Amino acid sequence: MTTLDPRTVPDAAVVRRPVPVRLLWFVVAIAVLLSLMAASVALGSRSVGWSDILAAFQGVDDTMEQAAVTKRIPRTLLAVTVGAALGLAGAVMQGVTRNPLADPGILGVNMGASLAVVTGMVMFGLSSPTSYLWVAILGAALAAVFVYAIGSLGRGGATPLKLALAGAATSAALASLISAFVLPRNDVAGNFRSWQIGGVGGATYDSIRQALPFLAVGLVVCLLSGRALNSLALGDDLAAGLGERVAVVRGVAGAGSVLLCGAATAVAGPIGFVGLVVPHVCRLLIGLDHRWLLPFSALLGASLLTAADVVGRVVARPAEIDVGIVTALIGAPFFIYIVRRQKVREL
Repeated sequence: MTTLDPRTVPDAAVVRRPVPVRLLWFVVAIAVLLSLMAASVALGSRSVGWSDILAAFQGVDDTMEQAAVTKRIPRTLLAVTVGAALGLAGAVMQGVTRNPLADPGILGVNMGASLAVVTGMVMFGLSSPTSYLWVAILGAALAAVFVYAIGSLGRGGATPLKLALAGAATSAALASLISAFVLPRNDVAGNFRSWQIGGVGGATYDSIRQALPFLAVGLVVCLLSGRALNSLALGDDLAAGLGERVAVVRGVAGAGSVLLCGAATAVAGPIGFVGLVVPHVCRLLIGLDHRWLLPFSALLGASLLTAADVVGRVVARPAEIDVGIVTALIGAPFFIYIVRRQKVREL
């Protein structure tokens, strides 16, 4: 009778791609991201030249073009940061729940963060980005725990369909509560509605700096969970037989993804579907090994959100479409495609 080697079975159980192919895709992803960042700085309601861009990077903003570039730089950095956080969080959530439909928006995590923020605005007068961060992370965590608990009830445990339904029902209920808080308060309704759409137009270096510690901790926790998520992909029983503490792995990885979602939502609003679309694309390109999938999801998430922001600025000149609307237009058809193709089965 053969024995299972815990050092090799998780790797053998996933769809593999040759290492040179994976490295090539990483190089391509980095090149695409850098190109999109350059486009984000150069394109918008006002066209700018390379001389204006160079002058802005040197701290000069004497002309309207140079001032526009100065504003676009933190906006681009925020789009990259939030996109990477959401892409990585989505990949981790799908790995933890083994649910192809897992996404911070679909599972109610974003809406939980939104309710926490509006509650803080209305009841406690919160207005600083730092206070938004703490309450958004708390709200995201409570929503994630609640949805997973509801989806785990009954026979079969937390199946993909039950989690998706629990997330949709929870999101609807939380959205109703948000409306109940906001409608009587005209003093906060305008600010909250513009934040709730999801966008990076109001980015500042200060807001990015305040979110970075939370995002950095979530990033490290999620990336270190890659090998354990490979074990979970084999099933709970086999993962436990390989020495993994299944509940601990799920708790730690889930906490990392919630931290990413909460911090990203606090600074940019509840942007949906990035965490759903990106991991599926990444699996097609580099396979299912989470040690490669997680960092690649962060790269593609950053690229997707940056591209969505550029598209939103270009197609509606001189106005702009918030990035949350653009990602919804991309993600909603993809969500329907995943439901029909995969029949909501487990990963």
